[in-house]
Amino acid sequence: MNLFDVYPLYPITPVKALDCIITDDKGIEYLDLYSGHGVISIGHTQPDYVAKIKDQLDNISFYSNAIQNPLQVELADKLGKLSGYTDYSLFLCSSGAEANENALKMASFHTNKSRVISFHNAFHGRTSAAVATTDNKKIIAPINAQQMVTFLPLNAIDLVEAELRKGDVACVIIEPIQGVGGLDQGTTEFFQALEKVCKANQVVLILDEVQSGFGRSGKFFAHQYHDIKPDIICMAKGMGNGFPIGGILIAPSFEASYGLLGTTFGGSHLACAASIAVLDIIQSQNLMGNAKKVEAYFMEAIKIIPEIIKVKGRGLMLGIEFDFDVSALRKKMIVEKHIFTGGSSNKNLLRILPPLTITTDAIDTFINALQESLVELK
Repeated sequence: MNLFDVYPLYPITPVKALDCIITDDKGIEYLDLYSGHGVISIGHTQPDYVAKIKDQLDNISFYSNAIQNPLQVELADKLGKLSGYTDYSLFLCSSGAEANENALKMASFHTNKSRVISFHNAFHGRTSAAVATTDNKKIIAPINAQQMVTFLPLNAIDLVEAELRKGDVACVIIEPIQGVGGLDQGTTEFFQALEKVCKANQVVLILDEVQSGFGRSGKFFAHQYHDIKPDIICMAKGMGNGFPIGGILIAPSFEASYGLLGTTFGGSHLACAASIAVLDIIQSQNLMGNAKKVEAYFMEAIKIIPEIIKVKGRGLMLGIEFDFDVSALRKKMIVEKHIFTGGSSNKNLLRILPPLTITTDAIDTFINALQESLVELK
């Protein structure tokens, strides 16, 4: 049997990793500045994290439904305190797409409406609202048989308000920093106006923090830069440091009932142990502070490269924009310079999503390699 060929693969086979370094089967070391779309938050095979996983494996590895799991309670408590959302409720699932799907369901159940507002270049998972076009046309695409999504330009609060006034919108879903779409983000003025207009029209505001959450932006959630409180917050990626886990935080205004939401793998003992370890290490090592410190260093150090048009993002969710397709540059960085970076739907953007433990020395290594690569590609 062959693998279904939907991902282009580099000829690299990792066999071990530690912190920000990955080693392949030939003994070559790679600097990981992409961490698998941002899933590695506390570093590869972090010792305390590994010990927590191993300890849990010695007891019970999986069971999540219909029985009490004290680790879920511990996770909810620590997550609430570190994020500042102690009055919200937690529902656990196993991926970002599943988190967003459950958020959309909650919004539909809560409002008895079905239409969804999203934004150009948004990405909310392969099974829900995918990437919209970048032109100024409004696009309507199906999420599923019951729901429709309307895509609007980012920061166009007047267009959002006009759609909400039609009375058929269940929710607005938005990334505080667009991931796959290219690191664009709304202004604080836009986010605050969006919160206000959603409340005025009884529309659920969903913040998709699947990639930007768990400290990646320098705050626990990136929307906290805008001083807003959404109704539902979606999480995944960095939540488990590579172990599959996702979840949504739900405002107190939503009423729970048996059978409302469901999951097979969400909230397992192993998943909870992984996420508890992540929270403990983010806090004990002040990794949100490190994200801000390294971002400031990066923003200043990268100025020596004149080919760069713009640096986008916040914290350690960054994008470097050029005036050319970066595919060859990214390949050269991986194959020859042994540095992992990422791409996006913006073909001119190089994405930087390292573990939150990254050092300024590693940033220097990257910038030197980037300078060399740009010269060699001329």
